[in-house]
Amino acid sequence: MNSIGSLRVRDFMASHLVTLSADMELLDAIALLVEKQVSGAPVLDSQGNLVGILTERDCLARTVAASYYGEAAGRVAEVMSQETQTVDADTSIMDVAASFADSKFRRYPVMDDNRLVGIISRRDVLRAVLQLS
Repeated sequence: MNSIGSLRVRDFMASHLVTLSADMELLDAIALLVEKQVSGAPVLDSQGNLVGILTERDCLARTVAASYYGEAAGRVAEVMSQETQTVDADTSIMDVAASFADSKFRRYPVMDDNRLVGIISRRDVLRAVLQLS
């Protein structure tokens, strides 16, 4: 029988990801987020390295400001959060749960051998808890 301490991020992360590029037009990125029904997505450079994350909050802040000042929305790189906290794919679900409890983040990019392999969200952690109950 598994205990929650034995569960790993890789067992519950989303591995079919919506990713964005830093040079993408913000309105195109917003359309993709809406179409795929995701609230945020990792931003990758041309070599596939994680350079940030774009969230609905980032998009709303920029579109409100752009509308108010009559400006173009711009590119993803101008709006994305470069402050990203990542977790390793082999991290314990309990460690990630504790991290979520103490942070403002709703999702963490999941890394394996320094490459993006998934996303883990608060909901994924709660799904792990339910699976064990």
